[in-house]
Amino acid sequence: MTDRPPPLAGVTVVDLTQIYNGPYATYMMAMAGAQVIKVEPLGGEHLRRRGAVGGAALPFAMLNGNKRAVTLNLKTAQGRELLIAMVRRADIVVENFAPGTMERLGLGWDVLSAANSRLIYGASSGFGRSGPNRDYPAMDLTVQAMSGIMSITGFSDRPPVKAGPAIADFSAGIHLYAAITTALYEREKTGIGRLVEVSMQDAVYATLSSSLGLMFDSAEGEIPSRTGNRHSGLAESPYNVYPTRDGYVAIICVGEAHWQSLIGLMGRLDLNDDSRFTTLKSRVAHMDLVDEIVGGWTAGWDKQALFELLIGNHVPCAPVRDLLEVVNDPHMHARGALQRIDHPELGPITVQRSPLRFEGSAPTELTPSALLGADNGWAYGEWLGLSAETIATLQDEGVI
Repeated sequence: MTDRPPPLAGVTVVDLTQIYNGPYATYMMAMAGAQVIKVEPLGGEHLRRRGAVGGAALPFAMLNGNKRAVTLNLKTAQGRELLIAMVRRADIVVENFAPGTMERLGLGWDVLSAANSRLIYGASSGFGRSGPNRDYPAMDLTVQAMSGIMSITGFSDRPPVKAGPAIADFSAGIHLYAAITTALYEREKTGIGRLVEVSMQDAVYATLSSSLGLMFDSAEGEIPSRTGNRHSGLAESPYNVYPTRDGYVAIICVGEAHWQSLIGLMGRLDLNDDSRFTTLKSRVAHMDLVDEIVGGWTAGWDKQALFELLIGNHVPCAPVRDLLEVVNDPHMHARGALQRIDHPELGPITVQRSPLRFEGSAPTELTPSALLGADNGWAYGEWLGLSAETIATLQDEGVI
C-alpha cells in the first residue's frame, strides 16, 4: 500500500539557508512532504550565483527541487515584517548564517519565537553558536582542516588533503534534519517550539573514530600518520585499493572466511603455512607484503571481471568507479535513488532523491528547482494575502 501521506505533509518550512549545509536539510524535508518556501535575497543565494545570473548551477538544482522560491530583502524594515508574517504561519524556520547574523537583522530566536511560540528554529554554522571559535570563517574546507579530517586524509609521505566530498557540510545538514524533526516530535507533545543548532565541526567528529582508536590504543598516545587507502585505524589487512588492467578494485577482508576465500581464488593457500599471514594481527603487522601479494594478483585482471569473481565468492570488494559510471548506476536508478529530469535551465540532468524511505507512502514527485522569485506571487498574495498592488509596490521598492 502506498496511500499514506508522507510524514511531513502539512508542515511548512521557511528556508533561509544557502550553499550545501542547510539546503540539504530542507531538501530532505521537502522530499518528506513538507511545504518548503525558500527565501532568497534579491540577487539569489550564493550557490545559485555559480550559474547564470538568476539561474541555477547544478549543485543548486540538486538541493533545491521541490521548494517554492521567493525573494525578500531582509535588510529593509518591510522585508523583516514580511518574514515575521511568514513565521507566524510556519512550523519551522531554518538558517545557516554565521552566528549573530539573524540577531543583527532583528530576526533572532527571541523575536521569531515571540511571533510564534510553536516555531522550531533550526540553525547550523561551522563551529556553533557558543564557544571561543564561533566566529571563525566556516567553509567545508576550513572545517575539514580544523576538525582533523585533513590531517588523516592522504598518504603519509605527502601533505594533508581534504576529503573529496563536502562531508562537513552534508554531515551537518543530515544532523540538522535530525535535530529539527526531533524537536518537531517534542512540539507535538508539548505544543511548544524550540531552538536547535548543529555545528559542522561537531557533526564530523565521530567520523574520526578509527583514527582516534589508533591514537588512544598507542601507549604513548602517538598521533597516527595518514594511511592513504588503508584502514585509518590500521586494524585490517588486506584493506586497500588494488590495481587492475583497466582501473582499480577496493578489497577488504574483515573476517577470516574472507581471507581464506581470497587466497583460494589467488591459488595461494600456501600462505596458511606462513606465520606472517595466519592471523589478522600478523597480516596487519606485514600489510606491505600482503598488499604486494594481493596487488600482484589483481594486476592481471580486468576490473569488472575481477569484481564479479570476488563478489561471487563472498570477498567484500567494489570497483573504483568514476562519476559518469555513478551517475548512470543501474542499481540507484532501479531503486529510484537517482532520477533523470529535464531542468528548465540546465537541460537533462541527473539528481538524487532523498535517501529516506517511508514505507506506505509513494515517493514524492520530484520537481526541478524554481527560478529566482518564481513563487513571489503565490507567497505574498495567496499565502500572506497581500494585494497585487501592494506586491507591485514592494517589488518597485526593492523589498521583494
